[in-house]
Order: sequence, then structure tokens, then C-alpha cells
Amino acid sequence: MARYILGRVLSLILVLFVVSVVTFFLMHQVPGGPFDETKAPLPPAAKQNILRKYGLDKPIHIQYLNYMKNAVLHFDFGIPYQQPTTTVTALIAKSWKLTVQVGAMTVILAFGAGFTLGIYAAYHQNSWIDNATTFIAMLGITVPSFVVAMWLILFFAVRLKWLPMGGWNASGSCLIGNDFICTDWIMPVVAYALGPLAIIARYTRASVVDVMRQDFTRTAQAKGLGSQAIMYRHILRNALIPMVTALGVIVPNLLTGSIFIEAVFRINGLGRFFVTSIFNRDYPMIMALFLLIAFLWSMTYLFTDILYTWIDPRVRLGAEGGA
Repeated sequence: MARYILGRVLSLILVLFVVSVVTFFLMHQVPGGPFDETKAPLPPAAKQNILRKYGLDKPIHIQYLNYMKNAVLHFDFGIPYQQPTTTVTALIAKSWKLTVQVGAMTVILAFGAGFTLGIYAAYHQNSWIDNATTFIAMLGITVPSFVVAMWLILFFAVRLKWLPMGGWNASGSCLIGNDFICTDWIMPVVAYALGPLAIIARYTRASVVDVMRQDFTRTAQAKGLGSQAIMYRHILRNALIPMVTALGVIVPNLLTGSIFIEAVFRINGLGRFFVTSIFNRDYPMIMALFLLIAFLWSMTYLFTDILYTWIDPRVRLGAEGGA
């Protein structure tokens, strides 16, 4: 296991290096620049001073080496051109806090509700529960999250006036009953979670139905084991493997933010910087965001590989066999 984790850490470093090279050189090939003169022409001397300040007057390979030296040795990802009064690290830390809050609650809701609905649908095939789960799954997969967000706003905010239009912790009071829950959290999380919830419900239903039809499940039933024992010892443990696979795909996307959800509900999270940094040719922000995404994807896949061995002891890592 230790040898396997060490190998994955080394591969993570290689992945980050490749992502940094590809991202750095491709973003410099896009027409235009961070100080494009089409809107506000600059005197040549002023433009040269700005380029010199940010090191953009040097050859591209020198720019890359300087950037990586600062990023690796000093954990300094530069100054964002959009907000030169702060640093990229500080800006990401400030905005990512909101994105992680939204993403974490979305993961809990999507996996909790999706897993539960999938199990109930599998145990009540062709019933109204199964049909309702199928309808929710189709709705979540086919309808974009920003459309769901608009529906929620029109119904719960405009017509019923139960929930605020948007924002994050903007309602002031976050007390409902005996639990601390901000009302402006509800619609963003529900709209963001519907898509992953639908995918997880479909994965769970299909996996549980498949495990229920396996010979070892029928053997356990023939031996007279109780339904709860069969559920926890055989069905759920084997049905969790596809869920771990879904976890590795869905979680990194949720934790890096949704452009549409954050725009619709006016959440100043990390998602909106994916678009603004590209449009503004904000090279330091682009590099930091892509490296962050690559890091999250790599760590999530490492975590899911380790979970495989816990869920299914037949799976072995490293030199013992293939995962």
C-alpha cells in the first residue's frame, strides 16, 4: 500500500507538471493579451513598463521557468491582473471558501438522497417509488442546473416569497427551528445537487438490482439470513463500488464550483473566475485554477482507489495486483 501511494504521489507530480506546461503555453497562444489595447490604448512606454512589471516582456520559456520557480519553491502563484491589490493565493482562498461550502452540502445531499432513492427503487421495482425515482433521475440528467435554479427562484422566491432571491449568508438570520440553516443556502444547493443526485440514483438502482440477482445473494436467502443481514453484508457492500467510481467523477466538479449556479444566485465563489480569468487573459489565475483542478482530480482518484480496497478486499493495490 505504501509503495502504491508513493507511486501515485510521484505520478501526481508528473501530472501537475504536464498540466502546467500545456496550460501555460496554450494560454499564451490565444489571440489577445491581458493588457489588450483595443479598449484603452496605452502609450508604448506605459505598456512596456506594465509588461516588465509582470515579467511578460521575457521569452515564453523564461516566463514559465520563473513562474514554476515561484510556485514550487515559494508557493507564490503571482498577482491576478483582475485585482492587482491582492494575490492569486489569497483570492482563491477567499472565493473557494464559498464554493467548498456549496459543494460540500451538494455532495451530502446528492449522495445521501441519491443512494437512498436508488436502494428504495431497487427494492420496489416497477412501483410508484421506482417510477418517481426514474422521473427524478431523468429530470436531473436532462434539465440543466441553471434552468432548475430559475424554476426554484420563480416559484419559491417570486411567487411564494419563502426564500431569498440569491446571495450567500445574505439573509442575515440563519436560524430555523433549533438548527442553524441559512435560507439562502437552500435553492443553490438543491439546484446544484439535482444532476449528481439523478446520476447516483440511477447507478445505485442498477447496481443493487444486479447484486440482488447474483448467486451469492440467493444463497444467503436460501440459508435463511435476515433481510437486514443480506442488505448490509452482501448487497450494499458490493453495490458501493459503482458509487465510489461516481464519487471520483462528481466530487472534483462540485468542489471547483458551478459557473451557472454561482451566477444565478450571486455567489462570489470560485466558479465565476473560470470564465472571467479566461476572458481577461489573467494568466496567473488561469494557471492556478487549472493546477487546482488537476490536483483535486488526482487526489480524488487516489482516495477512491484506496476506498476500493476497503469495500472489496478482493481488490489489491500496488505489487499485489491490479486496481
